[in-house]
Order: sequence, then C-alpha cells, then structure tokens
Amino acid sequence: MINLVVYKMQQFSMGLIIVLFSTLSWASNDYGYPIDNALAATVIGTPKEYIASLPSNIPREEMKLVVFPDREVADFIPNKSLNYTLVSQKNAAPLIFSIAGTGASHRSAKMQLLEKAFYQAGFHVVSLPSPTYANFIATASTTQVPGHIIQDSADLYHVMQVIKEQISNKVEVTDFHITGYSLGGAQAAFIAKLDDEQGILNFKKVLMINPPVSLFNSVSILDQMLEENIPGGLDNFNAFFNDLMDEFTQTYTKLENVDFNDDFLYQIYEEKQENINMSRVAATIGMSFRISSSNMIFTSDIVTNGGYILPKNHKLGKTESTTDYFKVSARVKFTDYFNERFSSFHLAQNPGMTKDQLLEQLSLRSISNYLSSTDKISVVHNEDDVILAAGEINFFRDVFKSRAHIYPKGGHCGNIAYKDNINYMTNYFKN
Repeated sequence: MINLVVYKMQQFSMGLIIVLFSTLSWASNDYGYPIDNALAATVIGTPKEYIASLPSNIPREEMKLVVFPDREVADFIPNKSLNYTLVSQKNAAPLIFSIAGTGASHRSAKMQLLEKAFYQAGFHVVSLPSPTYANFIATASTTQVPGHIIQDSADLYHVMQVIKEQISNKVEVTDFHITGYSLGGAQAAFIAKLDDEQGILNFKKVLMINPPVSLFNSVSILDQMLEENIPGGLDNFNAFFNDLMDEFTQTYTKLENVDFNDDFLYQIYEEKQENINMSRVAATIGMSFRISSSNMIFTSDIVTNGGYILPKNHKLGKTESTTDYFKVSARVKFTDYFNERFSSFHLAQNPGMTKDQLLEQLSLRSISNYLSSTDKISVVHNEDDVILAAGEINFFRDVFKSRAHIYPKGGHCGNIAYKDNINYMTNYFKN
C-alpha cells in the first residue's frame, strides 16, 4: 500500500552496510531508524515517533529576487522573480544556504524540515529551489537548459551573492555555510569549489546530504524504476496512476483518526508489509522523478523556444491548455533529454568537447581531487540509497574518509528527519 503515495512522492527528489574501520565515521550498530527496506524508506520517510523534536513555528519569510533585471519573462510564467525563504535569528548568527533536490522548490517538506532544525540550532537559513525547478529555470538560470551541474552551481552561487546583499539590512551574518539534499547536496560541493577559487562568500562548512555520485547514473536508475515496473510498460502509465489512487482511497477509508502523513504510511507498512508489491513501490518512485523531470524539460523548452516539446515559435497563451504537451514530456526519459536536447546544447557551447567528457562533468568524480583535499566538506549518506549505482557508495568512503558519515539504512533521504540524523547534521555545523 505504500505504493499509493503519488502526492507524497511528488516531493521526492534526487540520495548502508556498517563497516569496521576505525578511521571512518560510520553509524553505530544501534542505529534505530525502523524501516529496513530501502524502497519503503524512500517513500515513507520517518514515522512520527522517530522524528526529531523540532519547533512547529519559526520566523519564515517568503522573499523575492530579480536575478536578471533585463530578462523578459513571458506572460504565461506566473512568477517574474526567484522565490526563496529566509529564516532569521534575532541576533548575529551564521547563515546556512540550503539547496533543494531535483525538481523541488524552496518550500518543499524536506526544506522546511531543515529550516526548523538549523533555526533551532541557532542559524539563519536561506532556502533555495533547485535549478531544475520551474521558477529557477525561468528567472535565475543563465542558459535555461538545466542539468549541467557546473553551470547550475554557478547560477546558485550568483544567486547567493545577490541574496547576501538583499538581506544585509535584515540579518547580521557572522559566517556562511552550505547544505543541500540529493542533487542539491552535489551542487553544494561544486559551489564550495567555485567559492574557494573566487573567495567571495568564504564558506566555512559544507554538508552534502544523500548526493548522487553521477547525475546521469542516478537519473537513469530512476527512469528504469518507472519503465521496468509498470505492468505492460510506460504505455499503461495512466491506468497505473488511476489504480494507485483507487487503492489508496480504499486503504485510507479503513483507518480512523489518522492524518495522511509519514506516520500513516508507516502504519500501512507495518500492517501490510508482507503483501506489498515492491515493484509498484519502485514504479511510484520512478513516477515521482518523471513528474519532476517532465516539468523541468517542458519549462526549459518553453522559455528557450527549443522546439523539443512545444512546436518552435509557438506562443503559449495564458488560457491555452498544456495537458497534451505535458503528456508528451511525461514520456521523455531523462536519458532521451540528455541525448536529444541537453548534450547538443551544451556541446555547442563548448566546441571540441565530446559527449563522454560532458557526462564526466556531471559527476562528483570530476572534482574528486578537490573533495579529498578539502576539510570543509562532509557527507551524510545511506548504504542502501536507491539512486546510487552498484558500488558508488564506496566513492564517499574512499574520497571523504573520516568526513563521511554513512548510515546502514534509510533509502534515499528517507531518514533525513530521524532524530539521530538531525542531531548529527546540526552538531556538524555547530561544532
């Protein structure tokens, strides 16, 4: 029944066996996160009784920023400015820039969780949407063809500098830090490297949460989760979606006085885990990513007049239905987007570069020497993260050594709200 959670999984974005090496920072054997199945953990998250104690209300302020004053934003784009969140302390404090995962906004559930955790620990927090989120693509992306981690990270770094100036009269900042989850975690590392080269914000600490090693590998895994687990293949996408909603409704009506949240999902898991069809869970995770990917591809195509989904030079009206266009984009794998749109655009910007070299740029391996030599960047991860290819978890062991903290379970960001994880992340920045 966990596979019924399409609404929950729309918030899903792009992240452990315990080993006995005294030089490494592994989670201990008594790690109490309760869900052993990686797919289930990814969908369910953290059940209520295991979530860290955090404040229910914090001083969140919705902010707007014009990144490119001369950019014309089309009428059908609802927001002309980049949206972000500021959470501020009353007194001087360090500020943490927090970056959302693939396709997620600054207001996603995980972003608000991190805001509460870091605010409680005494930090200002600025929450930023992913560069793959529609609002960022339209208002803050230089190329408006997202997915190139170096370019997207440079765009984020530029945004951070402008935000620093915008909020300078509102908060007193002593130091700057960065964190991010999933794709946002990988981007945090590239931003740190760029800042070391330019020395503008002088970040003190960086924490990567469940990052991919290779963006291309991870999105390929997510594409396969959908296409290999829908009975009859992707052509049955609509029937699969409708079936999920019907089963969810039947299950929900049997339970009394239970909110639709992680705790509700955990109760279903405990009750039905022997009967859960895990291939359906995998398909739901893949479908969540496909929705995020489709939004990204469609938005990029519209604002660049790329002619990939929308006919070239077709002006989309305010009242024109985009349903049929979205159905087309929903059937486009990220690997198709890479081969048919992304690579041709970025290779044209870099004459002489090969497609293999472009792929290498989309990986943390391209900056592994930097990551192994700096002591300001650490990573938290899960041994069983579903977006990592076989053996990729060893990249973090080998490169980060004592700066890697790897939990034995939790799937992809499923344990981010667990009390031990929150304590580790906040203490990392505090101490």
